[in-house]
Amino acid sequence: MPRPFTPKVITANDLLEGDVIYYTAKDSWSRSLSEAELITDEAEAQLRLLAAERDALNVVGIYLTDAKPGTDGPEPVHFREEFRRTGPSNYAHGKQEALSNV
Repeated sequence: MPRPFTPKVITANDLLEGDVIYYTAKDSWSRSLSEAELITDEAEAQLRLLAAERDALNVVGIYLTDAKPGTDGPEPVHFREEFRRTGPSNYAHGKQEALSNV
C-alpha cells in the first residue's frame, strides 16, 4: 500500500554561489525557506518540480523534500533539511557568519 503524500517544498543549490535555495509560488528561487511554496498535492508537486527543472542552467540538485506548515511559512521535517537551511557548520562564512555578527 502506498504511503500517503506529505507536504513538500522544492529545494536545490544555486549553481554559482552554492547556496541552498527554494522554489516559490511565483516560479522564482529564494534563499529563505519561509518564502518557499508548500505543495500539498502529489500531482501538483510533480508539475511544480518539472517547472523548477526548467531553470537547470542556474541551479543543481533539484528535488522535493518533506516540509510542514509553520507560523512563518514552511519548516523542515528532517534534520538534513534543517542543517541545509541554516548554512555551513562553521562560522567562517555563509548564513551563520551573518548571525555571529549580530
